[in-house]
Amino acid sequence: MSKAAVRLIAVAVVTAAAMTAAPAATAAQSAPAAATATTSDPFYTYGDSTPLSAFAPGTVLKTRTLQYHLLGISTPLKAVQLLYRTTDAQGRPAANVTTVVRSPTGDRSKAVSYQSFYDSLNPEDGPSRAIAGDVTLGGLIPNVEAVFLAPLLTQGYDVVIPDTEGQQAHFAAGPEYGTNTLDSIRAATKSPQTGLNSATAFGLMGYSGGSVATNWAAALAPSYAPDVQRKLVGYAEGGLLVDPAHNLKYVDGSLAWSGVIPMAVIGVSRSYGIDLKSYLNGYGLEVYKELEHGSIVDAIGRYPGLTWKKMAKSQYADPNSIPTFVEAMNKINLGSAGTPAIPGFIAQGDAGFLEGTFGNHRGIGTGDGVMVSGDVRALARQYCATGNSAVKYSQYELLSHTGAAVAWAPAALGWLGDRFAGRPAPSDCGRIAPGNSLAPEEPTSRS
Repeated sequence: MSKAAVRLIAVAVVTAAAMTAAPAATAAQSAPAAATATTSDPFYTYGDSTPLSAFAPGTVLKTRTLQYHLLGISTPLKAVQLLYRTTDAQGRPAANVTTVVRSPTGDRSKAVSYQSFYDSLNPEDGPSRAIAGDVTLGGLIPNVEAVFLAPLLTQGYDVVIPDTEGQQAHFAAGPEYGTNTLDSIRAATKSPQTGLNSATAFGLMGYSGGSVATNWAAALAPSYAPDVQRKLVGYAEGGLLVDPAHNLKYVDGSLAWSGVIPMAVIGVSRSYGIDLKSYLNGYGLEVYKELEHGSIVDAIGRYPGLTWKKMAKSQYADPNSIPTFVEAMNKINLGSAGTPAIPGFIAQGDAGFLEGTFGNHRGIGTGDGVMVSGDVRALARQYCATGNSAVKYSQYELLSHTGAAVAWAPAALGWLGDRFAGRPAPSDCGRIAPGNSLAPEEPTSRS
């Protein structure tokens, strides 16, 4: 199969997951993303003399109301956007943006924080910018995610959509995804323009990259944001990234998803302030440059058969031989985070071969094409064993990452509806098959 054919199939996978075909399929064949990521929109810049550290997380810094846009076209729906104070991956004060869309039929008593799977290394691809009318290649994903938002709005939920990766596009930095999400909820309930308040109940919802933010928010809420914790009724997620070190081995050499490898290297470098370029060979540096400001739409299917070894200098053929990389990867392992104190619905596909991922390495096993099923099962079992029995786990044996998204969405909506209604949360504890070890990675000596 030719490289071009593989990429076209891979793009179809992504667009199917987003439940639309034409826009992303066309854009994915365009040139690589620009080498710089800047914005001319002053709303995203905090420039006051008072330092961000002087504000509590969740403080609203700026507010604007605009029309909700789809693919750059204005709609009659209004959206409120907030610039707010939050905390980045290294624990530093940061400013971020979230969007609140009010339901035409809701009474402001219930809201869903929806975490997008925009997965990008370019801040311009964030959902807030797409909603404001900007059109970018990576921004097509948050545009088409409107198909997930529409059912929520029609059922009376107000929807809060944070830019989970922050303004520096810290791709894969799970803890920052979580703080951005929690502080977004704080900001949304403090702004009088949103209509939301301290009495509004919240559910968390996200798939794939959005599930990373959803689970980290649920895990961090008791310690980082106990005020938000009291508002949460549950979290619903699917296609979850648990142990990124396992995922890199799982997608190694895959037809479609191997582009996640360089994206992870870039994201970890940027998020935690470490330079990993010195460990890459000439080809690795070339790929790094190509994707430095790219999105998952740039990466998917573009590097069929790519492996870590093809990118790294020979003495670093084992990624665990780079201590700073191991340390950063361990920071984003959900297995080392806390246990959520709210009910959860976790769904995971397991037919990754349908998307060109055939890996079945010892200690990792199979997955949906990009996410490792054994890791997700292990996390669910860990939650059951550490005091949260309200965990529903569904594994779709015959569905890949794409197909599982289609099955997950209506199930997640129904599950969240039951939580808002106060019905007892179901539990699959005791029925979840064993998974992988989620122990932190250990550095190894160079071969």
